[in-house]
Amino acid sequence: MNIVGDTKEKLILFGIQTQKQTENQVWASLDELEELVKTAGGEVVCKVFQKVDRINAAHYLGSGKVQEIKDLIEENEATGVVADDELSPMQMRNLEELLETKVMDRTMVILDIFAGRARSKEGKIQVEMAQLRYNLTRLTGKGTELSRLAGGIGTRGPGEQKLETDRRHIRERIGQLKKELKEIEKHRDLIRERREKSGTPVVAIVGYTNAGKSTLLNAISGSDIYAEDKLFATLDPTTRKVTLPAGSDVLVTDTVGFIRKLPHHLVKAFYSTLEEIKYADIILHVIDASSEDIDSHQKIVHETLTDLGANDKPTIAVLNKMDVFEGDSVHVITPVDSQVKVSAKTKENINELLEEIQELLKHSLQKMNLLIPYEDGDILSYIYENGEAFTEEHMAEGTYIEGYIAKDKFYMVKDFSIKD
Repeated sequence: MNIVGDTKEKLILFGIQTQKQTENQVWASLDELEELVKTAGGEVVCKVFQKVDRINAAHYLGSGKVQEIKDLIEENEATGVVADDELSPMQMRNLEELLETKVMDRTMVILDIFAGRARSKEGKIQVEMAQLRYNLTRLTGKGTELSRLAGGIGTRGPGEQKLETDRRHIRERIGQLKKELKEIEKHRDLIRERREKSGTPVVAIVGYTNAGKSTLLNAISGSDIYAEDKLFATLDPTTRKVTLPAGSDVLVTDTVGFIRKLPHHLVKAFYSTLEEIKYADIILHVIDASSEDIDSHQKIVHETLTDLGANDKPTIAVLNKMDVFEGDSVHVITPVDSQVKVSAKTKENINELLEEIQELLKHSLQKMNLLIPYEDGDILSYIYENGEAFTEEHMAEGTYIEGYIAKDKFYMVKDFSIKD
């Protein structure tokens, strides 16, 4: 938990409503920001927003609303404020001078949570790069220090290491981190190549943060990955082998949750991790069926997948948290191939989901009915490496194989095909 001295940070959240937004959308975003602040260890004492025609370039808000927030700071004994959007360096400086308090934005809070949640070497590098890029744009002069916030939310990660914030030093550090990340990416590429050679299909779990992705992976794999009812409870991707009902194996990967207003530079920092989604054979889009913002959450996930170039993958909508869902039906508004209602927590309908994965995989595979002469043992080895043999029978003429193989590898065995 983040604290300043012995006192938890008491924060006021503020946002704006543009002509393109409804009041409900603004409150939903502020409510989500409140959850982010709580996850980071802060306490929210008040939430306000202002309806505007355009964002104030100098102060984000109008002067009247700034004065209102200043009064609220004194009235609630708040220790800081948080904007629901990413503030420009000038807006942040001007608000700090006018409000005479610590000013943060949504990006700082998300980065702070990520800094506290990253466990792997890659995750820590990605978070540090994102923080450095964020701070690089906020240097007002040579020698400015990150310690101006005096601790609390927004100061975890490289800030704790008292890094010099001179632009040149930050750029050198970013360059060094890029090199380290490339080495890790090479290792991931090797792992990916081995997976492709093994022929084991890959399933990627995606979804809005706190939709239940890690709990779902635990339910279908029997593992005990850390899962908590908080935003971004899991940051580092986790892969587990899962056996489908017919006996074949798939690799299932959990990924970091998506969220509205996720900063572009943060997506860029985590691109190498998210890129795993591009190489998946199937995507499980986990949807919190009990969420009041189910439509907007689906749109944000779909937009992020589109940005990653992974929106055309075979997709199953996993309608989760049905144990607490009180409606009649769930409205799926994004393109999917099928949908399954589950409760990852109670493991309801998990077998049905596994069967659906199995069926969808068959559409991307070529069915085989082969008779392999005994002298062509190398073809048999090829099938073991690249296909799934559900039936294998030794006959007088050779080995009978029935199963599935990737369509782009079928050409190697098609000459041995026999009628079903």
